[in-house]
Amino acid sequence: MAYNHHCHHLSQKLSFSAFHPNGNSSFTLPPRIPSSCPYRRFAVSVSSGGGEAAGVRFTWDDVSRVSNSPGYHSPDLQCFFHKVKLCNQNSESQNEFMPFVVENAIVGYVHNRFADKLRKFENVFVFPNGSSYGSCFECHVTLNPILQTPEDRTAAVDVVVRSLGEELIPGIRSELFPVTPSFDTPAFFSLERAAAPYFGIKAYGVHMNGYVEKSGQKFLWVGKRSDNKVTYPGMLDHLVAGGLPHGISCGENLVKECKEEAGIPRSLSIQATPVGAVSYSDIDGYRFKRDVLFCYDLKLPESFIPSNEDGEVESFRLVSISEVANIVMRTSYFKANCNLVIIDFLIRHGCVRLPPFQLPTFCQRLS
Repeated sequence: MAYNHHCHHLSQKLSFSAFHPNGNSSFTLPPRIPSSCPYRRFAVSVSSGGGEAAGVRFTWDDVSRVSNSPGYHSPDLQCFFHKVKLCNQNSESQNEFMPFVVENAIVGYVHNRFADKLRKFENVFVFPNGSSYGSCFECHVTLNPILQTPEDRTAAVDVVVRSLGEELIPGIRSELFPVTPSFDTPAFFSLERAAAPYFGIKAYGVHMNGYVEKSGQKFLWVGKRSDNKVTYPGMLDHLVAGGLPHGISCGENLVKECKEEAGIPRSLSIQATPVGAVSYSDIDGYRFKRDVLFCYDLKLPESFIPSNEDGEVESFRLVSISEVANIVMRTSYFKANCNLVIIDFLIRHGCVRLPPFQLPTFCQRLS
């Protein structure tokens, strides 16, 4: 197939590219986004550590017990709203950040106190005063003009990131993300992936729903991340998902991730269909995550059994769509951004039916 390498970003929060205009909703929209899901009492506790390093302790037996519990199989929009809200927190703290500017373009946002830690690296960062990039900003951070080439900028900023160290920026993995003003534009330089939220740059990734149809019912292949993963160890994940590094297209990155994470041969992975994108903005301390996930669907043969090849996935299970929805609604087992992609899948495939007149209200709740 011909990949959509531009991976068009369909909406600010969630893409809803396929609705079922003749479907009848089995539930009504809540009057507001709730502060918590009514099924929250079933959510498991997050282990100590916090943030991406935290994991959720559970087994596949726990997953099966929750997903098959009676009485909770009807999709509930309040729970879905809650999952979206969890990925879009603390927007009121944006005034604690200053623009990160490269070549007169805003490429990210840096927390004021994190900026204080950058000020000692005068050969790399400078802090011009003035409100050129918004009246609410007294200054901004940019790169020292002596750093003219992408290669020089990449090397200089990498020295800073490693000097700040794991205590401040955990999970350094020598994987570079492009720093650009918008998707599919030339990179000003490349930044260590773990540092991306500390500089508030847009980070991109690919997530693929690998599904099977049996006897008229859809099933999703679900992976359980390795306990040795630096980020979100032991949590549920998509069959295939990964960040979009510098220098590779969405399509080729998906093919690569399919092979590494699930043993899917190229002859199958090139059949994956780009279906849109989801995005979210989340502030947590110094971290400002502004992520865009390009979403793909791949219908797999019943005979296919995934096999992880890079050690990042502990195991896989084939789970019915209704059970997947139950897990999303009632637990914190899935990595948080996976919930957004799954909700999008549920709506596009008719598992959650919304009449057309409810669409504007639904999207407004997500803005």
